[in-house]
Amino acid sequence: MAFSERVDRLKSSLIREILAAAQRPDVMSFAGGLPAESMLPKVDWAPMPSSLGQYGMSEGEPALREAIAAQARALGIDCSASQVLIVSGSQQTLDLASKLFIDRGTEVLLEAPTYLAALQAFQLFGAECLAVAQEDDGPSLAALRERLERHRPAFAYLIPTFQNPSAVRYSEYKRDAVAALLDEFGVTLIEDEPYRELVFDEGSARPIVSRLQKASWIYTGTVSKTLLPGLRVGYLIATPDLFPYLLRLKQSADLHTNRIGQWQALQWLGSEQYSTHLDALRCFYRQGRDAMQSALQLHFSDLADWQSPQGGLFFWLRLKKPVDTRALLDQALAQNVVFMPGEPFFVDPDQNLGYLRLNFSHVAPDRLAEGVRRLAGVIRNASMVEAA
Repeated sequence: MAFSERVDRLKSSLIREILAAAQRPDVMSFAGGLPAESMLPKVDWAPMPSSLGQYGMSEGEPALREAIAAQARALGIDCSASQVLIVSGSQQTLDLASKLFIDRGTEVLLEAPTYLAALQAFQLFGAECLAVAQEDDGPSLAALRERLERHRPAFAYLIPTFQNPSAVRYSEYKRDAVAALLDEFGVTLIEDEPYRELVFDEGSARPIVSRLQKASWIYTGTVSKTLLPGLRVGYLIATPDLFPYLLRLKQSADLHTNRIGQWQALQWLGSEQYSTHLDALRCFYRQGRDAMQSALQLHFSDLADWQSPQGGLFFWLRLKKPVDTRALLDQALAQNVVFMPGEPFFVDPDQNLGYLRLNFSHVAPDRLAEGVRRLAGVIRNASMVEAA
């Protein structure tokens, strides 16, 4: 077949493959980033105007764009509704940005580790990905400066608030410093914030894009983690120099995001019922976080190091005796438990062995401890075999 040369770089999604293998009801899955089904809100479709079944604007529904712009301004982002583009989940933002910026060999800058689906999207278009090591409060500033001095990336893709997979939340100092470096070197920022609302403490921080003085930027978010992922409604906000190109790319991709999902999202954003829902969601996930923290302390203290996340949906573990965790999936599944290996989240996976990402939102709290115990047994056995 006369496929494009890009198809040679096309990779299947390991997460999707793992989730497909974990469909049995007896399997405890810590692999995906699925919201808890019990916390998906009940929605009312009855008042929806029938006119929304018609084609719509490529930019998105005007009222929803206004609501998102107002929400962004409350976070300190200087923007108007004219800079908001409604997309089919924030994953589409990554696709549009890839089409806008990346040719074969284009350099892009990422955290190490980084969001797996972003890495796959950028590599599909031929990007050369430059990794910057992640520390407990954000990227290594020395490594970031070194990358920017030696390279000219088309953009930096960062997830500063409860990063997937590491759960790191950048400190105020790191946010200011990253913004200053991107301004200094004139590098566009793509800031991805799907987990901002899933915060378990009183901490908060302005987005990095709100701190930029010169550099162009794209800020992207979604309702998938807080409302209904099945709506496939996300958004991007972009500086005026980038927005027209992103809009045209959107038009060539799918004309417009589904209007029915947009209408439902608009019924919630900024409402009292949404605020109440978010409070309940944070409380529920905080309990899941606490349950996993307790289980890890009991079963993994001798096996791994980790930080207790202050938000988001994941724990990120670094094994004290590194093994290739990708090789442990079959053994874990035999114990009716699955996890997400950490190696694929790195640009150079074979050089970063011994990491696991564990999701705490999907397994019921009363089963979570047993799943962690079984997983610890798999890791312990693998370490013994490695040592032998």
